[in-house]
Amino acid sequence: MRNVVESMKRQLLRFGIVRRAVRDKVLRSGHTDWRALLAPDADTWAEAVQAAQATPSSTHVLIATSVGSNMAATTLEGALAAALTLRGHRVSLLLCDGALCACMACQRDWHNRRFSAGSALARAYCRGCFKPALASYSGLGLPVLRYSSYLDAAERQHARELAATIPLARIPGLSQNGIAVGEHALAGALRFFARGELPTAADGEQAGEAVLRQFLQAALTTAQAMQNLLDREGVDRAAFNHGIYVPQGVIGEVLRARKVPQVNWTPTYRRQTCVFSKGDTYHKTMLTDPPEHWAGTVWTPAREKRLARYLASRRHGTGDWIWFFEKPSFDADAALRELGIDPAKPCDGLLTSVMWDAVLHYESNAFPSMIDWILATVRYYAERPERQLLIRVHPAEVHGSLPSRQRVDTELAKRYGPLPSNVILVAPEHPISTYSLMDRCSRVLIYNTKMGVELSAAGKQVVVAGEAWIRGKGFSIDVNSPQEYACALATTDADLPLSPEAHLLAKKYADHFFFQRMVELPMLEPTGGDPQFRLGIGSVLELGPWRSANLDAVCQGIVSDEPILDLSEPEI
Repeated sequence: MRNVVESMKRQLLRFGIVRRAVRDKVLRSGHTDWRALLAPDADTWAEAVQAAQATPSSTHVLIATSVGSNMAATTLEGALAAALTLRGHRVSLLLCDGALCACMACQRDWHNRRFSAGSALARAYCRGCFKPALASYSGLGLPVLRYSSYLDAAERQHARELAATIPLARIPGLSQNGIAVGEHALAGALRFFARGELPTAADGEQAGEAVLRQFLQAALTTAQAMQNLLDREGVDRAAFNHGIYVPQGVIGEVLRARKVPQVNWTPTYRRQTCVFSKGDTYHKTMLTDPPEHWAGTVWTPAREKRLARYLASRRHGTGDWIWFFEKPSFDADAALRELGIDPAKPCDGLLTSVMWDAVLHYESNAFPSMIDWILATVRYYAERPERQLLIRVHPAEVHGSLPSRQRVDTELAKRYGPLPSNVILVAPEHPISTYSLMDRCSRVLIYNTKMGVELSAAGKQVVVAGEAWIRGKGFSIDVNSPQEYACALATTDADLPLSPEAHLLAKKYADHFFFQRMVELPMLEPTGGDPQFRLGIGSVLELGPWRSANLDAVCQGIVSDEPILDLSEPEI
């Protein structure tokens, strides 16, 4: 191993300059062309692979990509496989080879409107999903595991029969061998329809139940394949994207049940950053972010300046690669006049989230669902005409990568009817900046939107009724029941800003959220399209140790219990 490391050090010096020809060839492909990228370093790479794979004591890491058509995932996870190998770890990659009848690649709007829910939803995607990803990963020369290798005919048949016969009402709560297959099947089906609840014939959709049963069959199949894989392969650690829906959410459930540590990741707002969560999807781990990671931060002028500069950029998206308006309007006065806001009365803001996104079970929610929370809030303000409520429907409902097919505004109209005169709704298409609207509000009410981080850091009082990440951090007003929510809304200091102590704590958490949890990886070059980024390197050795402190931290966090945080400090 020492000889391999010394060889790598020599090669790092030799190939420190990016070779343009190789780099350009890689960038022309949606999937990374690992054969072309590795060719100039073939001997060094072969030595690293042999050393890692031949050492029984090396950590065996499963990169459980599964959905090969997710090219952002194959890009980063291929890079992680290479980086871990160069650090002496044994790596296997996992792809679905058409074994699942449904998965997160399936979306309702991509199917013909008269599609047959009786046929496998994934059938239209499998050929273009598996083979290109396999071709890319095969270039690494690492083991590429396939779902079908870990399933027999009897196991497939069991999944089909159970999914077809279980009573519909039992599906969301179904657990098999401690695996919450029903929860992830429901989340997958809701994502497929881009709705907050399964559609019915009344919604003009006949296939709601049939699609849910397909996602359940896929969840059961995934669970069985993963259990068999873990029995045979001796996996020590795992890393893969997102950690919810089918199949990733089920993979995570199996790993937790078998006590195999895992890291889930997803691209985050800031350009060239990702968040890496330990043990579960970031949707859940961010709720319990340890205070020792941020509460004791020494607050310096450099941190203050960096945070203020980034929060200002968020209004225009100039520092991000995820945003929802190309050219938002910031003329709040004109928008408020148009919307009919009375400037003489105090106004509170309510921010919604996309109804179908990450519909998982959380113990801390004060209401059964986001729409129940919105309805309760409207009823409260209907009885208090002295205050106004401004409901901003999330722009991602129409501008997101998967537009919602069940919108908050139409659902509210259907369930409540005409809104009270002091409740004003801003549709997702409205170009006014949400930031400008909230600037004019006394306090803000949220369910689970990430914007609570920014608004608290700006000094706003924020009331949390759902699983928002600021919950429990010491600077928001957190409620756990409708009664607590009503009491929080009735507080007499609603128009006051956060106390200086709470405001400082909120800024520390925002700094942690945007600059530590969001780990910058400069080798991920934004494309402005699909995939979201590509691998901008000219040599695989650029992924080796000592080249990027953050990549070192990510790899170390995957194979150990250490947290994965960005290591950079603000410039003076």
